[in-house]
Amino acid sequence: MAKNTVEKQIHSRKIQTPNAIYGILGTVWKLFMYKQYNVHYTFKKDFRKEPGPYFFISNHASRLDYIFTGVPLLPARMNYVAGYNEFHRSHLSLVFNLLRVIPKKNFTPDLYTVKEISRVIKSGGRVCIFPEGMSSISGANQPVAIGTGKLFKHHKVPVYYSVIRGGYLTSPKYNLKDRCGYVEVEFDQLFTPEDLEKMTPEEIEEAINKAIYHDDYAWNKIHKHSYNIGENGAEDLEDLLFWCPKCGKRHTMATKGNTIYCENCGNGATLTDTYELVPFDETCVIPETQTAWFEMERNVIRQEVMQEDFVLEENVKLGILPEYELLKNQATSEIVGSGVLRLDRTGLTYTGTKNGEDFSFHLDSHEVPTYGMCTDVSRFYTFLNGEFMEFYPEHRVVEKFFLATEEIHRLNGGKWKAFSPKEEAIAK
Repeated sequence: MAKNTVEKQIHSRKIQTPNAIYGILGTVWKLFMYKQYNVHYTFKKDFRKEPGPYFFISNHASRLDYIFTGVPLLPARMNYVAGYNEFHRSHLSLVFNLLRVIPKKNFTPDLYTVKEISRVIKSGGRVCIFPEGMSSISGANQPVAIGTGKLFKHHKVPVYYSVIRGGYLTSPKYNLKDRCGYVEVEFDQLFTPEDLEKMTPEEIEEAINKAIYHDDYAWNKIHKHSYNIGENGAEDLEDLLFWCPKCGKRHTMATKGNTIYCENCGNGATLTDTYELVPFDETCVIPETQTAWFEMERNVIRQEVMQEDFVLEENVKLGILPEYELLKNQATSEIVGSGVLRLDRTGLTYTGTKNGEDFSFHLDSHEVPTYGMCTDVSRFYTFLNGEFMEFYPEHRVVEKFFLATEEIHRLNGGKWKAFSPKEEAIAK
């Protein structure tokens, strides 16, 4: 009898509501992790004992959000939705199965996920979704994934939410070392069934974007909580902040210890334990926050992709998910080829090899609103006809690919739109 592939094993599961193991693990996490991460939470509306069915959503601040949100909600048990590819990693597969997590292929249609979410909701369960589709890269939110509003309107059950503050500063995307400090989580209700009945999917998504928006850097510029950033707190920050705001050069930023500086003009700053960037001297040009710096980069890239001849090319290694075995040693894919990744105004093209044979593909810009990022800013992924494709660039260009891809998608009339949060939401 032929052995089932990992994908078939994952998609053969009929998701049920979590059992008692969920509560046991939640209690263990509360005892051993909440004090470590200094987590505080409040309820504007306490829905912990509300019967299902309902949806619960939150901003996606870090890889620890399932703890930051799940523990305060006990005794309520949630079926969380998580990235499909994470089920292929040996250190996560078992716990995801025990907790009855629902897999989702991010930023691409996934009928299995829709069916299993519907199964849980119809059975009276509670489903937790991080509607951005991926934990924050910049320290602030990205727009919710396409289709979120349509999903909620279809089911017409209550939607509750939380806003996590300080989560990104505890676990930033550019460096995987935890920096314990202070986290607060605020819970409330967002929609009633009656609200969803009256709203369009687009109005629902707009309301979600506004409700869960949070900028950790702007927030902590006011509150000044200290985080244990250590002696190398700025390490790899140049993966995100690759553009110099003084001389305008790209990929000239470097880091050492708790400093970030431009190798071309010397512009730079020191990162404090409250995540402020203190300029070296009065000649340095440093944005107000790291988020502001990140958005300035986006504006620069937006102007670049406006040129019809825009091209971004990079030598990459290609990774896929093994067909019959789980990934070990916290790997995110198995490297099976190499080639050139090209991004232009038409979309994304890979030309190279896969499993020793010539292999190429092209994805139209409408098909790629953005990418997924499994761990840090060293690699990124997308899906080709449902198959996971991960790229390992030769140089530190991951964030440039993200920004350029998102702006090309929008320039060409793609559905995944940018949004502008209200000022009061940025630093609340």
